[in-house]
Amino acid sequence: MAKISPFKFLQEVRAEADKVTWPTRRETMITTAMVFVMVAIASVLFLVADQIIRIVVAFVLGMGS
Repeated sequence: MAKISPFKFLQEVRAEADKVTWPTRRETMITTAMVFVMVAIASVLFLVADQIIRIVVAFVLGMGS
């Protein structure tokens, strides 16, 4: 593997970083809001599924006694 000087490496890193398309502030805010909404929806779905499973298990275990 060829040795590369640290200075050359940093130049290449900077050149690659300049090629990146960074999101705007608005895009970041919209994406963040979407993440929070999806987390809330997933939380509600898991809560409902957990309650249904709890009721079914309690019913099945209650049948034996």
